Amino acid sequence: MEEEAHDPPGEMAAAMPESQALWKPSANLWLIALSVMLPSIMEVLDTTMANVALPQMAGSLSASQDEATWVLTSYLMSNAIVLPMTDWLCVRFGRKRFLMLCVALFTLASAWCGIASSMPMLIVARVIQGAAGGGLIPLSQAILMESAPPAKRGLAMAVFGLGVVVAPVIGPALGGWLTDNYSWRWMFLINLPVGVMAIVMCQAFVEDPPYLEEARKRSGAVDYIGFGFLAVWLGTLQVVLDKGQQEDWFETTWICWFSAVSAVSMVAFILWELRAKFPLVNLKIFCNRDFAIGTILMTLMGMVLYATITLQPLFLQQLMGYSALDSGMTLSPRGIGAVVSMLLVGLLIGKVDSRILIAMGFLVMGVSSFQLAFINLDITPANVSWPNVVMGLSLGLVFVPLNTAAMGSLAQELMGGASGILNLMRNIGGSIGISVATTMLARDTQTHYNLMVGRINPSNHHFQTYLHGVTGFLAKSADPVLAQHKTFSLLQALLDQQASLLAYLDNFQFMAWLCLVPLLGIIFMRRQRGVSGNISLH
Repeated sequence: MEEEAHDPPGEMAAAMPESQALWKPSANLWLIALSVMLPSIMEVLDTTMANVALPQMAGSLSASQDEATWVLTSYLMSNAIVLPMTDWLCVRFGRKRFLMLCVALFTLASAWCGIASSMPMLIVARVIQGAAGGGLIPLSQAILMESAPPAKRGLAMAVFGLGVVVAPVIGPALGGWLTDNYSWRWMFLINLPVGVMAIVMCQAFVEDPPYLEEARKRSGAVDYIGFGFLAVWLGTLQVVLDKGQQEDWFETTWICWFSAVSAVSMVAFILWELRAKFPLVNLKIFCNRDFAIGTILMTLMGMVLYATITLQPLFLQQLMGYSALDSGMTLSPRGIGAVVSMLLVGLLIGKVDSRILIAMGFLVMGVSSFQLAFINLDITPANVSWPNVVMGLSLGLVFVPLNTAAMGSLAQELMGGASGILNLMRNIGGSIGISVATTMLARDTQTHYNLMVGRINPSNHHFQTYLHGVTGFLAKSADPVLAQHKTFSLLQALLDQQASLLAYLDNFQFMAWLCLVPLLGIIFMRRQRGVSGNISLH
């Protein structure tokens, strides 16, 4: 881990030309950061708020629960397809112009979602919203990284990450509050004033670096074939991940076909992009070792993060009986830890090796998941809130140094594509993590249930004591036969509850062990040069 970030011949394409480092935006970096944070926070909030209101959406639009899930999956599909294309689209349209176009489309699509009168209308609006939202975070991230001088990029990413990481914490609580007190439609309509403000600020403070104009002159025709392979690959992958558990995975023929099509499309996309004269995604960026390792670590972070934050509200609502708003409030302290760690990392990023911060972040994330692996049904909200504070601390330690380390040695014209790829892989990792978690939850529940049922027999003293005690209590207010039926019903409910609890604990423990895997990759990352401890944003 002591190797410096020198660029070998195979990585010369990723080195930063000195002439590009001389460009500075005319606006204050604080104003640029606020301008690009607004659309990013809007996008992340909208992604997380929709989860808590699916039953209300289905009921008001006369749709089934399965149909309502397409409100989420349609957004994720279109969002994922656009993510790796953002760099190419920025070259074609200009980064500032494309960002403002994405914000405008996202805002209009949000209004359409808010007034949707049917489920198909809502799904179409969500597809447009997802396509527009796909470019917001990588665009904002690339603009901020380009606008900040190398010595201040760590702090710039801390400021940016503060909004992006805290927003998913606020989202469920805010979505539950709006749904309970007003209507699910307000989750989308509140984007209108935020979107207008973001457009005004981007127009006033964001500007394109000079190299984009030169890159636009060199850009070629649209890579329609690459786009087709990308769309088929990510679209089929998302369907498989979303429906795999419901359809018993590879025991279902169409899941096997979709998986095969996804794998073939992925290989075809990679081969085509490597040989294309004007590729949609510059895959040669993976020649940079730090970026390649950083992408793998970002995928693993997405797996653990999204799986954990998906399981917790399900646990609180299904087993503990919390409402959507109560579960959101219980999980919201994660934001406290995130805020503290983002501010702390902003001070440490230039003084402490980024690899050490990343390793600490994954270890702390593992500790948080391990704490959740020991909860039970007698807990108080604090027993869940404190592990979430620890989880929030880990997010800042991982998110900021990992982005800085992965893109720190890249040339400025490669940062847009690199940001898109990092965000894409985080989303794919999140989808995989959620799919793995839900599959483990369903199958481990059945396994634990079968094990517990196998121990229930007439010779089991504890079972007989429970049976006679409950039956005797219920017989005081009912006839003996009805009391015995009620006893077995209670026993069935208790078995279901305990089996589910054990399955949740298995999941949290698995995620804790998974946090140790990134430590192997961190060893091969290089120490970044040219990062100072100066943290002023002027």
